[in-house]
Amino acid sequence: MRRCDELGAISDEAGQLTRTFHSPAMQRANALAGEWMRAAGMSVREDAAFNLIGRVESKNPHAKTLIIGSHLDTVRNAGKYDGPLGVLAGIACVENLRAQKIELPFHLEIVGFSDEEGVRYQTTYLGSRAMAGTLTKRDLAVIAEKGIERARRSRRDLLGYAEVHIEQGPVLEARKLAVGVVTAIAGQSRIRVEFEGRAGHAGTTPMNLRRDALCAAAELILAAEKSGVIATVGQIDVEPGASNVIPALATLSLDVRHANDSRRIAACRALKIKADQIAKRRGVRVRWTILQETASVACDPQARKILEKIVARHEREVISLPSGAGHDAAAMSAICPVAMLFVRCKGGISHHPDESVSERNVAKAIAVLTDFVKECCG
Repeated sequence: MRRCDELGAISDEAGQLTRTFHSPAMQRANALAGEWMRAAGMSVREDAAFNLIGRVESKNPHAKTLIIGSHLDTVRNAGKYDGPLGVLAGIACVENLRAQKIELPFHLEIVGFSDEEGVRYQTTYLGSRAMAGTLTKRDLAVIAEKGIERARRSRRDLLGYAEVHIEQGPVLEARKLAVGVVTAIAGQSRIRVEFEGRAGHAGTTPMNLRRDALCAAAELILAAEKSGVIATVGQIDVEPGASNVIPALATLSLDVRHANDSRRIAACRALKIKADQIAKRRGVRVRWTILQETASVACDPQARKILEKIVARHEREVISLPSGAGHDAAAMSAICPVAMLFVRCKGGISHHPDESVSERNVAKAIAVLTDFVKECCG
């Protein structure tokens, strides 16, 4: 918990917590977390995507590697547990194993991914997708870092991936439980929508002759709200952005999620049709750009069973639940089996400075994670 506080004080923006891909704050966060990894007996390096990697070597040089990870970047004005808690829980797990003199039959790595939130380049899971080798040519074209694709790992070398993360929802708190086992991660579409109209004088242009880009965008935002899936417009930019000028250009973000990929894709298709209809009726142009599509991911059934068995030792009830939020585990599933453990957070609040977890619940999550690694030894 003290380490979470220390990392939470490292930010690119005064007065709030913000760390984006390869920023000065991210570099300082990697350096500090790297110190803790070395103190726990790990060798430490950064890969070509600036992912921080601490490694415990097995005596068997030909063994595969189990990765425990999460991310060290944040959203803007973030809380201090979304991402970093999972990395620090992994370090604590290594410290526990070392104290118990557990010798692993596999290599163990703790990874702090460089970019999960996608704030800098608007492409989520940058660090973990670089490791999984799933970055596209379009991704590489917009990322101003050369050679990032060299971070790719081979599926032949990996045993699996496990991640501890705050729930970012209210279920565990409502059930008065510390931890829960994740069943699946919802699929996600990220889209940029641009409505282009015509600027004009706010006082002299009749209402029925306007080609207002912002009004068109507002209609689509309300349509997204009624789409029947989880759909969010979190950003909107308006040009020229003057109080006495009719908006000529409105650019908005659209985030659509669902555990059923068919329903998500159908909702996106319906919203695109709606955007075209709005544009035609209002006499504006619309551009629809898909920035990213991530399929839903089922957690590995065998790893889930192991986690459920272990949680039963530490908790009065075992609860399994899906994740509506995306995680690095979704990207890592392209190259290895994945497992996730949720930790209860106060009020289900996340992506906000009020993010909060209790020491008791975090201790239980670390105990479950440590037992999970020991169980994998069998």
